[in-house]
Amino acid sequence: MPVVSIAWLRDDLRTADNPALLAAAQDGGAVALYILDEESPGIRPLGAAAKWWLHHALKTLRHDLEALGIPLVLLRGPAVDVVPAFTQEVDAERVFWNRRYGGPERKVDTAIKEWAAGADVQAESFQASLLHEPWTVRTGGGGPYRVFTPFWRTVSAMDFRAPFPAPDKDAAPPDGIPAGEHLQDWNLLPLNPDWATGLAEAWTPGEEAGLSALSDFLAGPVQDYDDGRDRPAKPGTSRLSPYLRWGHVSPFQVWHALSRVRGNGPGPDVFGTEIGWREFCWHQLFHNPDLATKNLRPAFDGFPWEHPKGSGPQTPAILRGRAGQAPSGSRPDGLDSLDAWKAGLTGIPLVDAGQRQLWSIGWMHNRVRMVAASFLIKNLGIHWRVGEEWFWETLVDADPASNPANWQWVAGSGADATPFFRIFNPQTQAKRFDPKGEYVAHWVPDALTPAYPEPLVDLLESRRHALEAYESIR
Repeated sequence: MPVVSIAWLRDDLRTADNPALLAAAQDGGAVALYILDEESPGIRPLGAAAKWWLHHALKTLRHDLEALGIPLVLLRGPAVDVVPAFTQEVDAERVFWNRRYGGPERKVDTAIKEWAAGADVQAESFQASLLHEPWTVRTGGGGPYRVFTPFWRTVSAMDFRAPFPAPDKDAAPPDGIPAGEHLQDWNLLPLNPDWATGLAEAWTPGEEAGLSALSDFLAGPVQDYDDGRDRPAKPGTSRLSPYLRWGHVSPFQVWHALSRVRGNGPGPDVFGTEIGWREFCWHQLFHNPDLATKNLRPAFDGFPWEHPKGSGPQTPAILRGRAGQAPSGSRPDGLDSLDAWKAGLTGIPLVDAGQRQLWSIGWMHNRVRMVAASFLIKNLGIHWRVGEEWFWETLVDADPASNPANWQWVAGSGADATPFFRIFNPQTQAKRFDPKGEYVAHWVPDALTPAYPEPLVDLLESRRHALEAYESIR
């Protein structure tokens, strides 16, 4: 009888280039385990859009694993309890997983290794979701990097391993493996109403779809990526972010595929720096586990940001019951600034276009993300954490590192952040990057109608107020 080995999967929902899965399948008897852990201390519960993605990702993964003769077992609860209990139930002798880099996640993994050492169970973890391990990259002074350019100069000069193959297909599933919990019982999908119709039209979660998106991007858009990435009306971005976030594709697969198209203009190299920025965000989270709640620059602790009542991930009433369609037309009386921003009713067309795209498909073009975030923080004067929480709730690609790191970058409170006085003017940004108004016309068709609301704030006056507030903490 083959030794039963568990591949404990988390943000690595793929079969290829999955070292933990490959190790578990090495001698046959592999079992894949996914734990929905919303109970371990410090583990951040998923947002609603992420739960939608996870549901469909696990359905696809189960099918992919069955083709390899590997069962997928779904369980809920704190991992420090579930992993030992399941290991004993199936009489497994080995547990493998791919490393995570958030503070609470590392504590969970350490606890599992300590249990395994006392239970005579082999436990081993692998590098799979980052090109580099955060503790391996240090400045000349021995500390973590706080500036991207020297960080990426160091990391990009490293040798990155080639992607691993998927396990062989001739494995026989081990006997006596429990069925686990039913995915539908986890209630990850929105019901009454189903607001995810737009997400379903825009995305196909899973490994096959992720690799297809990578292939399509490298076959064309990557060559003009240096310019196309800033044009929200054009298909100039990779749209790989959710596939990387959920581990349907690995950064090693992306990096080595990208190397095959380098040399044909600046586009591939510019895209490489975007992979580098993702690495930099995880570098920040590893060294600052409270990245989502604490300013990296302490001076900003005294900034007079507003925290509106009911702020954070709460869905405003005006969006409830709207199946993937943001409201348009006039702004209801009494709608506060935060809810108007969430609903895409600020009266600033580019900001509203981004917010309506987000509500519709769970994703927003990155150039517009920066504009929408800047408007919330600097023109409306609302704390960056409020916006970060809303993006966490509504983005299919929100991960624990990139989401808060990018919000802190815009706010000026983070590592290598844009200076606070750099305030994105939505009108100037629209003229430069959406000159024909195609993106705005698609998402805000009411922008040129009399019903479209007046701007919430005067851009120049609110900019002046923001700079005065900044002077107060300098």
